[in-house]
Formats: sequence, C-alpha cells, structure tokens
Amino acid sequence: MHPILFEVGNWPVYSYGVLLAAAYLAALQLAVVRARRIGLDGARVMDLGIYLIIAALVGAKAMLIAVDFDYFVSNPGQVLSLVRAGGVFYGGLILAVAVGLWLVRRYRLPMWTTADLFAPGIALGHVIGRFGCLLAGCCYGRPTDVPWAITFSDPVATANTGTPLGIPLHPTQIYDAGAELLIMIVLLTTERRGRPFAGRTFWLYILLYGISRFIVEIYRGDERGSVFGLSTSQFISVLAIPLALAMLAWLRQRRTAASAA
Repeated sequence: MHPILFEVGNWPVYSYGVLLAAAYLAALQLAVVRARRIGLDGARVMDLGIYLIIAALVGAKAMLIAVDFDYFVSNPGQVLSLVRAGGVFYGGLILAVAVGLWLVRRYRLPMWTTADLFAPGIALGHVIGRFGCLLAGCCYGRPTDVPWAITFSDPVATANTGTPLGIPLHPTQIYDAGAELLIMIVLLTTERRGRPFAGRTFWLYILLYGISRFIVEIYRGDERGSVFGLSTSQFISVLAIPLALAMLAWLRQRRTAASAA
C-alpha cells in the first residue's frame, strides 16, 4: 500500500489521484477508438467524454457527502478532504448518465449507440481506479482469516480514509477490479453476437455491475451509509438490476418491431 507515490517539494502526489486520472484517460481513449471504428466523430465523442468525466467526479463526491452527511456537518473542515477522496462510484455514474443523455441530444449523436461505446471503457476505468483504492487503502473490506487477506500498515491511509492497520481484511478492491475486468471482457466479446441492438452493451453493463457490486458490498468494511438495511450501493443495485432487465427487454422488442415493419 502506497497512499503517497512521491512528493514534489512539500506537495504529496497521491497514488489514488494518479490512478484515477489514468482510469479516466483510458476509458476515454477506448471510447474514442470504438467511436472511430463505427464511423462516429471521434472529436465529438472526446468532447462528450470530457464532460462525462467532470460529471462523474462531481456526482461521486456529491454522493459521498450525502452518504456521510452527518460527518461532514459535524466536521465541515473535512470537506477539503474531498480533493483527495474518490467518492461513490454510483453517484458519478448516475450524474454522468444524466449529463450524457442531455449532451448526446445536443451533439446529435445516436443515444444508445453512444452509450454502448462508453460502457466497456467505464469498466476498464473502474479496474484501474480500484487499484488506486488499493494503494490508498480506501474501500477496504471486513476483517477476515481467508488466505488471501490483505493487511494495511501505512498510517497515512488511516489519516485519510480511516483504514484499519495491522488487521487482515478482505481485499474488496481486488474483488471489484476483478469483477469489472470480467464484465469488460463479456461486453467486448458478446456485443456483436446473437442479434445485437443499440443499448444492449450499456444496459448489460448496468445489469452485471449491479449484481457484482451487490455481492462485493457484502465484504466491505468501511462506512458507506445504509438504506433499509442495505448499503447505499446495494440499494442502488437493487434498483438498477430490474431497470437494466426492463430496458434490455424493451430495446430488444423495439428492434424486433422495427425489423418486422
């Protein structure tokens, strides 16, 4: 674990921030390459991606404040810690989707085809980002005695994210990264199989991520809010999974109807 990669003078360069930047750049580059392959304007997709990155950052931090609202009210000075905190992924995803839907219409891009372009990149970015979490010590797991447990030791991680030190924990960051890698592979290898339709890759991502995130949350040990006895992310997953199934069914039916017309 290395929360701080190096220092420039008296300024620490945090590993999480470096890998988060790498995650966004990798996701954006993959989307642009995929756009050019199907004849869409790569520059326009690049512009869209930059706005989505901004929306994702704002949404992730906004949901972090909402989840830990009482803490930030009691400790208003800790709002500045958001500069080095990643936030809640679902918050970033939700705001990015909302902004994306608006911008796609403005840019006159095909909505669901464009969403499909970004889905594997989101998964790729999440893989890289979770390794940033691992280095920073955030999003840590519950105490465990499994052979693959991970033990953190850097006091900077405790100061920044409250990471328990000297205790074997579930490596939930690796669980999530592994799940996202598998999801990306599934998306890329199946998107042209069967009878594909616009929106299938994106909503399949939402479905698979919702399932994997619900499971990984069982092993998380950090404080992340609670809704009806579920963690905030589990609750959102419970909503996202049936929504994704419904959208997949509706888009498939619409494709079938259009083919028959």
